[in-house]
Amino acid sequence: MKHLVIIGARGAGREIYCASLKTNEFKNREYDIKGFLDDKLEALNETPGYPPILGSVENYEIQQDDVFICALGDPKWRRHYVEMLLKKNGEFINIIDPSVVIEKNTKVGVGCIIRNCSVISCDVSIGNFVYIQPFCVIGHDSVIDDFCHLNSYAFMGGYSKLETMSIMQTRATLIPHKKVMCGGVIGAGSVAIRNVKAGTTVMGVPAVNIEN
Repeated sequence: MKHLVIIGARGAGREIYCASLKTNEFKNREYDIKGFLDDKLEALNETPGYPPILGSVENYEIQQDDVFICALGDPKWRRHYVEMLLKKNGEFINIIDPSVVIEKNTKVGVGCIIRNCSVISCDVSIGNFVYIQPFCVIGHDSVIDDFCHLNSYAFMGGYSKLETMSIMQTRATLIPHKKVMCGGVIGAGSVAIRNVKAGTTVMGVPAVNIEN
């Protein structure tokens, strides 16, 4: 049996702990949940009933049969800690809720989190360490590169693309054939009808760059 270690013991970490209990892999006893890694050792003091904090990512020594998932919402910090563990030869798994719909020919990388009731259409490519919150919809032939983050109710139209470390906030929409370039952000409730430039944030309906 593998032993799952969750990176991050704050709100998102506790959510992913609960999500991991529902996966088919946990129910089939492919892994148990060993605990969390967090540099704030008292993070769970006010929320009892969770596995222990085992220490920080920096100081943790990987044990036989350890596997990892990174429960950090900010792509920058997710990448930081994932790369730290990869250098230690850490192995990552996916946490995918049984209610998720994944259609034909869709590929999902490693270290991904896909939460409940999300729908991923056919011929979609999802990279590594992607975090998809509940009730997202991904259209056919879409591409999501590594370390992207989609908050709840985000929608990607067919043939759309998120480049590395891009973010779609709650109820954000990316219309078909458009893309968010590296590190771009579509704000909450916004509709992007044009490509989003790298490192910029757009908001509104239609979405415009708020940094000008």
